[in-house]
Parts: sequence; structure tokens; C-alpha cells
Amino acid sequence: MTKTQFHVETVEDFGQRFIDAWKRAEKGEDFVERHHSFESWETMQSVLSAKRIEMLKYLRTHQEKSIKSLAEHIQRDYRRVHEDVQILRGAGLISQEGLRVECDTISTEIAL
Repeated sequence: MTKTQFHVETVEDFGQRFIDAWKRAEKGEDFVERHHSFESWETMQSVLSAKRIEMLKYLRTHQEKSIKSLAEHIQRDYRRVHEDVQILRGAGLISQEGLRVECDTISTEIAL
């Protein structure tokens, strides 16, 4: 299972996570992690909106050949679906080639 973790965290928290990963790699630990950090809850919500999560769930179980086809099947406006696909590609959740979801699970962590 491929997991992508989304974090709302400070720059210091992000830096510490990076340093920890670097040390693990230096020790020869074999790991693959996917993280996305955001400055605020609002910023994260702007990427992981309810409509975009619905789209990701749909794409996990359905193959679509085009954004037009996807928009028709989920009954949404083409322009909005195209915009959402671009944002989700930028976040690494939809592949750059095709409309394939790049993870099985999204988890969130919010530093208080």
C-alpha cells in the first residue's frame, strides 16, 4: 500500500523530519516516504477539498482516458475537473501521465 502523508507544520518541524530521514538514509535504511507540508489547515484544505477527495476515490476504482470522460462520469464541469486534476498532479496524487492515483491512503498530521 502506498501512503502519502500531509502535514500542517512549522518550518522547524519540516526541517527536523528531513534531518531524521537523512540520518536514516545514512544508516542504510531502505525506505520510501511521501510527504507534503502545509503552513496552515486552510492551505491544506485548498488542495484536499471534498470534491478533489471524491475524484481521487473515483479514480482509485475507475480508469479514465481523459479529463473530459472523467468530468462526464463524475458529473462535474470540465473546467473545474481540469483545474482539480492539475492541482492534484502538483501535489503528487495523480500521475503526470494519465489519470492514475499515485497512492492508496492519505493521512494527515497537524502540529498544534
